[in-house]
Amino acid sequence: MTIRLSDLGQAYLVCGKTDMRHGIDSLAYLVKSQFNLDPFSGQVYLFCGGRKDRFKALYWDGQGFWLLYKRFENGKLTWPNNEEEVKALTSEQVDWLMKGFAIIPKINVSKSRDFY
Repeated sequence: MTIRLSDLGQAYLVCGKTDMRHGIDSLAYLVKSQFNLDPFSGQVYLFCGGRKDRFKALYWDGQGFWLLYKRFENGKLTWPNNEEEVKALTSEQVDWLMKGFAIIPKINVSKSRDFY
């Protein structure tokens, strides 16, 4: 079964490490107190631990909270390290993240050179 997180609404990625022992109440409190966002807004909040092979998603559907947990058997997530930041993600970026790609592709600018 596949759940497309991008179909649930706006997704926010909580950068840095989150203690994966936190449950619904602790994660909702973290969203409100540390980032001044509303956990009851119907948006998806994504959290990742230090090993970067699993994440949790917190979502309010109007009747109650959903806490989704996924562990990747092979590979790791490309998760930003800045712990003081929350990033709003596009649906495309959420899909990239779930496939193990970086949410912001890095393209290095190179200088032009002579071929001959």
